[in-house]
Amino acid sequence: MEKKQIDWANLGFGYIQTDKRYVSNYKDGAWDEGTLTDDATITLNECAGVLQYAQTIFEGLKAYSTEDGRVVAFRPDLNAARMAASAQRLEMPVFPEERFVDAVKQTVSANRAWVPPYGSGATLYLRPYMFGMNSVIGVKPATEYQFRLFTTPVGPYFKGGAKPLTIRVSDFDRAAPHGTGHIKAGLNYAMSLHAIVTAHAEGYDENMYLDAATRTKVEETGGANFLFITKDGKVVTPKSDSILPSITRRSLMYVAKEYLGLEAEEREVTLEEVKDFAECGLCGTAAVISPVGKIVNHGEEICLPSGMEKMGPITQKLYDTLTGIQMGHIPAPEGWIMEI
Repeated sequence: MEKKQIDWANLGFGYIQTDKRYVSNYKDGAWDEGTLTDDATITLNECAGVLQYAQTIFEGLKAYSTEDGRVVAFRPDLNAARMAASAQRLEMPVFPEERFVDAVKQTVSANRAWVPPYGSGATLYLRPYMFGMNSVIGVKPATEYQFRLFTTPVGPYFKGGAKPLTIRVSDFDRAAPHGTGHIKAGLNYAMSLHAIVTAHAEGYDENMYLDAATRTKVEETGGANFLFITKDGKVVTPKSDSILPSITRRSLMYVAKEYLGLEAEEREVTLEEVKDFAECGLCGTAAVISPVGKIVNHGEEICLPSGMEKMGPITQKLYDTLTGIQMGHIPAPEGWIMEI
């Protein structure tokens, strides 16, 4: 299939409508068989559950072109499982995990011409999501839902290299103990918008959220997990019941241990010990790892030894290894790469 004529190298991280998207509806206690459609428009009643009570969840993953010409997706089974957990927490029907993976295959196959070519730095971003459809005026779950999955080609997250970020310790709380911080619900991201807009206005790239109960432990940013490197080369990531279980972070921790032979642990990380780390990164689907060079806590600057010019050496190794697995340069663990 001939690729679309797009300036792949200059794509940003934005929405471009592609040819097909997958849609399945839930009504009377069951999902229909689902279908691909050309129609990118959603029509909703003014009282739809998603509009009144934010009953919506989503996922994010990518499809890539490999050097040998294949099109692959990275660990979609974990996205399926995480979406199932999100649905259960918000009293939504679970979209079957095997059907989620099949929807990924169908939608990417139908939009194969939109998958950026190998070497362009661009990828095909996939956004599966689900929301309450029927009218709900009392505070209760909807009874009808729609699952959709669309794709959009996106450019490399970093243009001109991954420059380390400057972030601040936020005065806002991202999630309450026993709340919804561990699921990918739209409402979690809505509450972070004011915090990120004010951070940008003050000259920061992102927020570091602390635990809401004690405000002494590092949790995550608005859309990524933290990864720290100790001065003796150990990889550490914060452990908390109120942070999202990032698929990228879990993959990087496996890569650290099994590919690079590093010690890697998930544990509570206090704000007080951040000054003692050698490197810091934010990990997620969009960039894999975004290096952090400086963290500001109400005027106190914590400057990571890795500096403000480039990724630290171990962060770079982690990034190179995981992207090498995704692009097919490095053999992947069994089940990580799904060919489409």
